[in-house]
Amino acid sequence: MDLVLVRLQPTTISFFGQIPGTTTMPGMFPNMFPLATGQFGALPVMPVQAMTQQATRHARRVYVGGLPPTANEQSVATFFSQVMAAIGGNTAGPGDAVVNVYINHEKKFAFVEMRSVEEASNAMALDGIIFEGAPVKVRRPSDYNPSLAATLGPSLPNPNLNLAAVGLTPGSAGGLEGPDRIFVGGLPYYFTEAQIKELLESFGPLRGFDLVKDRETGNSKGYAFCVYQDLSVTDIACAALNGIKMGDKTLTVRRANQGANQPKPEQESVLLHAQQQIALQRFMLLQQPGAATSKVVCLTQVVSADELRDDEEYEDIMEDMKQEGEKFGPLVRVVIPRPRPDGEPMPGVGKVFLEYVEVEGASKARAGLNGRKFGGNQVVAVFYPENKFAQGEYDD
Repeated sequence: MDLVLVRLQPTTISFFGQIPGTTTMPGMFPNMFPLATGQFGALPVMPVQAMTQQATRHARRVYVGGLPPTANEQSVATFFSQVMAAIGGNTAGPGDAVVNVYINHEKKFAFVEMRSVEEASNAMALDGIIFEGAPVKVRRPSDYNPSLAATLGPSLPNPNLNLAAVGLTPGSAGGLEGPDRIFVGGLPYYFTEAQIKELLESFGPLRGFDLVKDRETGNSKGYAFCVYQDLSVTDIACAALNGIKMGDKTLTVRRANQGANQPKPEQESVLLHAQQQIALQRFMLLQQPGAATSKVVCLTQVVSADELRDDEEYEDIMEDMKQEGEKFGPLVRVVIPRPRPDGEPMPGVGKVFLEYVEVEGASKARAGLNGRKFGGNQVVAVFYPENKFAQGEYDD
């Protein structure tokens, strides 16, 4: 592994053991103060400041992943120092927040070392920030010790950081750090934020929630993070939700930083009740409009309005969609709303509707097309109410 270290604020080294910034009084010898010389007899003694830095290092480092190929130590250090100043995240006084950068060019990640534990915690709010044209991941490193770090300084970002100054949404990550952060994966793409939160809140109110979305399309990526207000329900929620079937998906729910813990014996009765509640909640979610089975499937992120204006291109798209749809069962018709010639808004533009003879064909199409890539876009396929489709209402 090709790790490169750059030290941006080197420690001043003095001669004869003299402490930088001090003077020796006339008639006194430097070795009258053995602690100042960094020596005690023949045994070297690590300076107190260096000992403190070493002890807090795991809590002052930040993992930054997904770096572009052009990134280097200096550009990473300069960027994060400037961003920390912009959001008001510097708490250790004037100067740059970043003191060291370790970068792995081959795997495109870096460890960014901050001056203080509090500044490292504030940097956690920068997850997803755009660096040299690419969004980067900002996480705790694998050697981060949450329980030990809690004794060294704040573990969560300051809720008053001005994230809007750097194009981030205030509060998006503030409640989503720490050992009780939960990863929720395997979410059906058609589930809305409200539906997912309703499911999670079966165990209690959330302190933080973030459904991860594609930056370009705004569509769900199928996973989320959350933290409960009552941290004691974390393991119960993970155990109850993990492995549950949601439509054609299976949920993966665990602590984000660790493997899922087993619930304690006194939690077993609570877990049993929670699992019963989840079974009911899952049934209710799958019966909501847009998720209930239907003979009509609606596809989004397939075509753009510009592609539909040209008659010849429109016919090609119509034929392609018909051929693709028939792979899952016999079709009644394919409807692709087009933009109006006068430029007036037309409901449903950008969507493709596939009406099948049987629900079975529609179910296969939704499962087979959802998440597929067309023209570089990830398709979202959902059931569409048959009565609305029959009436020509395409704006759901």
